[in-house]
Amino acid sequence: MTEILLREDSSGIATLTLNRPEALNALSDAMLAALREALARLSEDRRIRVVILKGAGKAFCAGHDLREMQAGRQAEDRGAAYFSDLFARCADVMQAIPTLPQPVIAEVHGIATAAGCQLVASCDMAVAAEGTRFGVNGVNIGLFCSTPMVALTRAVPRKVAFEMLTTGDFIDAGRAREVGLINRVVPPADLSAETRRLAESVAAKLSAAVRTGKRAFYDQISLGLAAAYVQTGAVMADNMLWRDTEEGIAAFLEKRAPDWRE
Repeated sequence: MTEILLREDSSGIATLTLNRPEALNALSDAMLAALREALARLSEDRRIRVVILKGAGKAFCAGHDLREMQAGRQAEDRGAAYFSDLFARCADVMQAIPTLPQPVIAEVHGIATAAGCQLVASCDMAVAAEGTRFGVNGVNIGLFCSTPMVALTRAVPRKVAFEMLTTGDFIDAGRAREVGLINRVVPPADLSAETRRLAESVAAKLSAAVRTGKRAFYDQISLGLAAAYVQTGAVMADNMLWRDTEEGIAAFLEKRAPDWRE
């Protein structure tokens, strides 16, 4: 059988490819399990500095697998318990992305809808091809995208998110960049190369600093202003004591490349 999630490592960058093109890379039970396992392995892999998440075929991800959900709804021995478990497993995957030590960059094309849009919003950064459409369209079939809403409302302004959720309308890549859902928009032919350039730029930095910084970034977001400065001040003071940070500062002052050991 064809693997539904592919992984390729190159120069400290791991690329995960959702590989259900015939189903627009819908997040089936098997896909969620594969993603969770892959993220768990990456969290322990010190060789990997950055992760790219992309989709095979003509779309990034069309959200949950509606046929599978319908089957779960109709099964007498599953029903409500199945859906509660499904959305809990999906939430686990979405939360694993910001807590992963490495930055995760979504490489998006075609469409990213419902839980697929949630997946983009959960990533640390995103690059999209011109023509890509983003939506939380569940309301169009009578299902409000409540769980995708969690990541979306933390990525874009409140009123933008509410309009998307209640109208079910798509926004294009330009609008997605404008409201902060994605970082860059490029021609389709340049998508992979531009995403790779961004990943390589991050991968070239001191890995320990990026990992520490990512954790501090998400930790401080939920804090008040004063508490955030206390928390990040402690992180930065510790960072200043590292051997590689001392080397990085010395290299900058001496106008040479740093000799990092991390």
